[in-house]
Amino acid sequence: MGKYNTLSEAINDLTKIGYTFNFNIKDDCVVCAENNSQLQPDEFEIDQVHRFQEMSDVDNESILYAISSTQHNLKGLLVNAYGMYADAASAKLIAKLNVR
Repeated sequence: MGKYNTLSEAINDLTKIGYTFNFNIKDDCVVCAENNSQLQPDEFEIDQVHRFQEMSDVDNESILYAISSTQHNLKGLLVNAYGMYADAASAKLIAKLNVR
């Protein structure tokens, strides 16, 4: 584990070590459709952050968060655009995601 060259390489590696759920941003929380859970910013930790930029399109940037919640016994991944294409979220959630 370490520096990844591609988003898919990072997702595959992190999935192997237990980050199996998929999270999405929804207003002031992250949600997991697979088990119908919603995690508020104080209910999860960001274990790793990886940024990727496509060489062919410098405007196409992604960010991958490895997220865990001991309170909800969940580990999963959140993929989001980076920069001007990022999903809208509350200030509290943005602050949590920008910690690293």
